[in-house]
Amino acid sequence: MKDMKWEISIRGYRSWILLERGLSKQTAMSYLSDLQYFYDYLNESGVSCTPMQVTREVLEKFLDSLSGADYSRATQSRMISSLRSYYSYLIIENLLDKNPAKLIDLPTVGRHLPDVLSVEEINRILMAVDLSKLHGERDKAILETLYGCGLRVSELTELTLSSLCFKEEYLRIIGKGNKERLVPMGTQTAKQLLRYIHMARIHQTISPGFEDSIFLNHHGKKLSRVAIFSMVKKYTLQAGITKNVSPHSFRHSFASHLIEGGADLRAVQQMLGHSSITTTEIYTHVSNRYLRDSLLTFHPLESSHEL
Repeated sequence: MKDMKWEISIRGYRSWILLERGLSKQTAMSYLSDLQYFYDYLNESGVSCTPMQVTREVLEKFLDSLSGADYSRATQSRMISSLRSYYSYLIIENLLDKNPAKLIDLPTVGRHLPDVLSVEEINRILMAVDLSKLHGERDKAILETLYGCGLRVSELTELTLSSLCFKEEYLRIIGKGNKERLVPMGTQTAKQLLRYIHMARIHQTISPGFEDSIFLNHHGKKLSRVAIFSMVKKYTLQAGITKNVSPHSFRHSFASHLIEGGADLRAVQQMLGHSSITTTEIYTHVSNRYLRDSLLTFHPLESSHEL
């Protein structure tokens, strides 16, 4: 038997996270999937309450069930975050008085230090692009922009001609949560973007509705995230690099190289579009690891092994 209150609240919640909070469809689907899992748990575990009658104790039992089912701490943490968001919505809509998930402790999730490409490896990947071939200018412009501006791949695919400010040398980016930020555009990145726009893109037939999109596929439509992932893998392989490289690797490298060079952490935070400085601080750990590796490689006592 259907729970109509649940279904109505979920429809309202879906609209709220998409329109009010400005979350992407992909993130919204993850939230809704977590909530459905929780609803199924309530029905199948014999807990005698509806989602709107849930207590902190019920949520703690749910968290125990996730741990017992060998779900990772990251997955457990995400599910509790999804529940907190849902119950916050119910409070805003005056359907509940308090959030039962508010005081639930999130499982500690260890931070993953990302693989960072060296400057030499970045250059090898860029050099692997054959500019004489179809889409060569476009592909190099994509790689230059990923590394030169530290963009997320989703931000790159949404770039428009009207977001490029060559005179002021910055990009206008719409990031997570529809938040706008300005990202400086280096000379090399601007040069390659102009080459692509005036030497390659100008000769392409563009499908209606995509006139302002910068990076286009052979159909004249906006290039997809999947296509950019495949492109990065192709040039990484051609460059002879065995690391697990993705478009996000260029963003990691952008931030790490800036901090290694002495850039201010707050400035890097703004360029990356991080809402919290804590997220950006992971790159200080990457930088410290880089310094230690340099010590072990180049210090005479370490490199000679003669103690």
